Amino acid sequence: MLEPEAALAAAAEVLRSVWGYDAFRGEQAEIIDTVVRGGDALVLMPTGGGKSLCYQVPALVREGTGVVVSPLIALMQDQVDALSALGVRAGFLNSTQQSFERRKVEDAYLAGELDLLYLAPERLRVRETIELLDRGTVALFAIDEAHCVSQWGHDFRPDYLQLSMLHERWPEVPRIALTATATEQTHAEIAQRLQLGDAKHFVASFDRPNIQYRIAPKDKPRDQLLNLLRTEHEGDAGIVYCLSRNSVEQTAQFLVDHGVPALPYHAGLDRQVRARNQSRFLREDGIVMVATIAFGMGIDKPDVRFVAHLDLPKSVEGYYQETGRAGRDGLPSTAWLAYGLADVVQQRRMIDTSEGDAAHKRRLTAHLDAMLALCETVSCRRVQLLNYFGQPSQPCGNCDTCLTPPESWDGTVAAQKLLSTVVRLEQRGQRYGVGHLVDILRGKVTPRVTQLGHQDLSTFGVGQDLSDGEWRGVVRQLLAMELLGVDTDGYGTLRLAPDSADVLRGAREVRLRRETEKVVRTRGTRGARATAAADLSDDALELFEVLRAWRAGVAKEQGVPAYVVFHDATLREVVTQKPTSLEALGGISGIGAAKLERHGPGLLAALAGVGEPA
Repeated sequence: MLEPEAALAAAAEVLRSVWGYDAFRGEQAEIIDTVVRGGDALVLMPTGGGKSLCYQVPALVREGTGVVVSPLIALMQDQVDALSALGVRAGFLNSTQQSFERRKVEDAYLAGELDLLYLAPERLRVRETIELLDRGTVALFAIDEAHCVSQWGHDFRPDYLQLSMLHERWPEVPRIALTATATEQTHAEIAQRLQLGDAKHFVASFDRPNIQYRIAPKDKPRDQLLNLLRTEHEGDAGIVYCLSRNSVEQTAQFLVDHGVPALPYHAGLDRQVRARNQSRFLREDGIVMVATIAFGMGIDKPDVRFVAHLDLPKSVEGYYQETGRAGRDGLPSTAWLAYGLADVVQQRRMIDTSEGDAAHKRRLTAHLDAMLALCETVSCRRVQLLNYFGQPSQPCGNCDTCLTPPESWDGTVAAQKLLSTVVRLEQRGQRYGVGHLVDILRGKVTPRVTQLGHQDLSTFGVGQDLSDGEWRGVVRQLLAMELLGVDTDGYGTLRLAPDSADVLRGAREVRLRRETEKVVRTRGTRGARATAAADLSDDALELFEVLRAWRAGVAKEQGVPAYVVFHDATLREVVTQKPTSLEALGGISGIGAAKLERHGPGLLAALAGVGEPA
């Protein structure tokens, strides 16, 4: 076992020579030191926080091959390509390979010629894989996306449950389990199911300060989305999440029809189509991926400038992980969600009609309630989000509720009027949806109201002090607080909830968020290039564009995403420092030895204005 000083010195040298960075961030150094010296670690770190380095660096320091268990089969080739560009010897084994490709990787592992080997979890159920690992030297096991072991999580993968066998089979090999999102409950479940009882736990801050969280009242959401892209994210790469495959297809086509380069992604598409669309998103600039939650885990594209949700996520964990795919490069990015009454009705009904026992439905309801609380809060979104993960914080001053604080009002009387109307209808053996209830409260003499005789109800017309939109907001918030229920008959009719009685008899005050049409805009029409090149002089900006064009040519020639060549942040530092030698270029953050040798001469030539892609 390496001594602490030797372990950290070796890790720091690998970081500098391979990745081109001078120092570790946050808790990376302590995590890496733990694993290098043979200890187990359980790491909770947000997307963009540098999780991968926590196992990649120890794999290069320790003797043998680091084995990475990952569910991200579709991304393994990209992960290996990115490592190869750094001079790291990497390979993968999964079900997509031909037999000769697998043999080549297996031979390299047995010859000690791999630094990192990526495996799909199901491979560890195959006897030949176990025997293969036994015949070589395993430096460590990294269990990526470890929350997949949680049976109650949104990404549960049954194959993860058998990963506890790693400790039983190889008790001397250190293990590191990593995830970007987990509540305390999920954290404990990961440790228990993976037999990481002796592991050192590391919980990084879940704050992503460069992401601006915004939740807007839903009103023609595709038009709202298009306005967001045109006014703030013209030409930017982004991800748009929809609940259904049909909505994905329609939204992608809508954006294309309006001049936005958008692609669909969902499990119902042919595998080759999904792979082609994913490849275009990763390799081309400015592509918008419209997807179900089947897309995004493990996506390492640093310049995703926005993540938009056109439908309500089912949990705060899901929302956090999906929005975390924006701004991995640390530059300003947007997390935007359109949220409305229909979302609440739909999600409540889906839970009521879901399979599973009462305990399972209670868990789903608790997840939804937390998500609704985030949507309806009148305080800082970031504070609410971080509190959910057990991390107290101060108001951020950058989310929509900080920038445009919403008003709250005493909605007790309004709630009593609405619930009284539901009571009077139930006394007649009738239940109706929100539209008809609002018509009654607003005193509208519609053909349906007249036909049903509802103009004779004592509550007819008692709600003329509020607009249709305001009443829909009252209904949405009462549903969110479970003071109103939704029938499971598929028609979205409303019914009393167990706690409705407290409101009706005046034993409970109801505070509501006032509906607002205010729009938060902070960055105007700045797109990805402007974000990356902020504060550069005119000359430096011109050089920045030259280097981006040079990088695009290199990436196309090599068949890799542009960020695999160099990140925007690295190019920004290059144009700021204007190095004239390979030695000076090698001192820039993000340029390791392999990249310096491979791309250094071409980059210096491009910087001098005489370079050609090479």
